[in-house]
Amino acid sequence: MQSSRRRRKKGMWRQRVLVSSGVRLYSRVAPQVVRVTAKNVAKLGSPKEGPKPRQLLSLPPFPGFPLPGKKSLNACHITAISWVKYYFDEIQDSVIQSHFNKSLVQIECPSSSDSVEMEGLGKPMRKVCLNLARVQIKPSDVMEVGARIHIPVSVAETAISKRFDTIPSGTLYPNADEIEYLQRLVKYKDSALLVLNKPPKVPVKGNMPIHNSMDALAAAALSYGYDEGPKLVHRLDRESSGLLLMGRTKESIAHLQLLFSYINKAQSKCQAWNDACEATYQRYWALVIGSPKDKEGLISARLSKVLLDDGKTERVVLAQHSSLEPSREAVTEYRVLGPTINGCSWIELRPLTSRKHQLRVHCAEALGTPIVGDYKYGWFVHRRWKQMPRIDIEPSSGKPYKLRWPEGVDIQKGSVLAKVPLLHLHCRELVLPNIAKFLDVLDGKSENVHPALGTRPDLLRFVASMPSHMKISWNLMSSYLV
Repeated sequence: MQSSRRRRKKGMWRQRVLVSSGVRLYSRVAPQVVRVTAKNVAKLGSPKEGPKPRQLLSLPPFPGFPLPGKKSLNACHITAISWVKYYFDEIQDSVIQSHFNKSLVQIECPSSSDSVEMEGLGKPMRKVCLNLARVQIKPSDVMEVGARIHIPVSVAETAISKRFDTIPSGTLYPNADEIEYLQRLVKYKDSALLVLNKPPKVPVKGNMPIHNSMDALAAAALSYGYDEGPKLVHRLDRESSGLLLMGRTKESIAHLQLLFSYINKAQSKCQAWNDACEATYQRYWALVIGSPKDKEGLISARLSKVLLDDGKTERVVLAQHSSLEPSREAVTEYRVLGPTINGCSWIELRPLTSRKHQLRVHCAEALGTPIVGDYKYGWFVHRRWKQMPRIDIEPSSGKPYKLRWPEGVDIQKGSVLAKVPLLHLHCRELVLPNIAKFLDVLDGKSENVHPALGTRPDLLRFVASMPSHMKISWNLMSSYLV
């Protein structure tokens, strides 16, 4: 201990001698550059870069009527934080509260609104002017009808599951682990219906060579004591994911199929049921290559089916006016959720009709922006598409900056960085009537709703988190901007 002190003192004494004798010692550490401005203010180091642009997620306009599933809330006294929590009910309240605490939530109020009749459907669609500046909003501020909230996309980020979202079953008789996995997909069940979050790459309707379809697996594992398993009410593509609705009884299956196929024929003498049918909708999230010219709009393009040269493969295309093929009306509402990043955009789709491959064809052919991973309708665009690099360009300054990769994420599982990305189409939101409440009225067994069911909401709303490959793409393309 004493010897080390002696050596330290000896070194300090030797340094004083060298300096006094005119020998200059150079440090190996590079000195900091000092710059003096015109006002004689010294600054150290390079100037700090400004804040990077935020990608804001635009919520739908506030409807102004009692929210689905929230009958007790008065529409005139719904606060901003209540509306955001309602829209992101799968996100923790603390995450939403932190965005308000950091003053990251903005609101945009419409200056005027009018109603336009949609051609061929007879339903009013609200057209809102969104040219006003956005202002910050407090969590306790009361929402106005038509007001639209903008919030950073980080509020929608969720933990990425390391397990790939596929059902490992290959037979009609799943084992105990597979049954447990299937039951974890169930988001809601009652006496009339059952709602699941379907993973990608799993067929919905099976045939002889397909054994692990959702209808067969549900019949084997999701009967929950009923004599028969649930039946499909509507379908999703094999490659897509999201909310899948199934009926549990013959009566509920018939009414729900009628609701999704012919909404006008689903009307009854019960006014509450009719109002609930009018409020029914589905919302999808999709990642598309490119960006639509208009940030929001209505696609009304008829679809027809044609056979390819092999005489077996069927393809859905936009119907031509001079075509002899039969066509069906297809209508889709869309809006862009945020800015274009790496040549791709996140958009929200709301189909107003139920046609096979409607959203995929409308995105690829009507908008000219095919969905990422849709090689059937966007093959030529995928061939020219340059996938996301590891170095991105900041939109405002044009300077490159590095991405912040999520930890513990395998980028080769169908995301935008994979050689062959999976389809980025997800049924995220579903609002439908609470058919268990109105079933006796619809079947003519009673003229009024049973008093025990009167306190239940007229509408049910479900939100499903994105599959792993879409979560990875969301984080890679969005989180570093927030």
